[in-house]
Amino acid sequence: MFSRINLTTEVVSGMCPTCDQESVMISIVTDRYRCINCGENLQQRVNGVISYLPIGSSTLSSKPNLKNGS
Repeated sequence: MFSRINLTTEVVSGMCPTCDQESVMISIVTDRYRCINCGENLQQRVNGVISYLPIGSSTLSSKPNLKNGS
């Protein structure tokens, strides 16, 4: 009924463009990382130099407001 899911994690260090700090980043999907310092989701780009680009916002202000606390 369930197929096997093969997850491979990767832990790297790099400069986060969101918090501008050297950070540890964790990936469970190829070329997608999460900064441990600020929680931003990043995409790894390799073009002579490895760089990380934001792919979405993880800040509280980007989450929808719910009426009446529900």
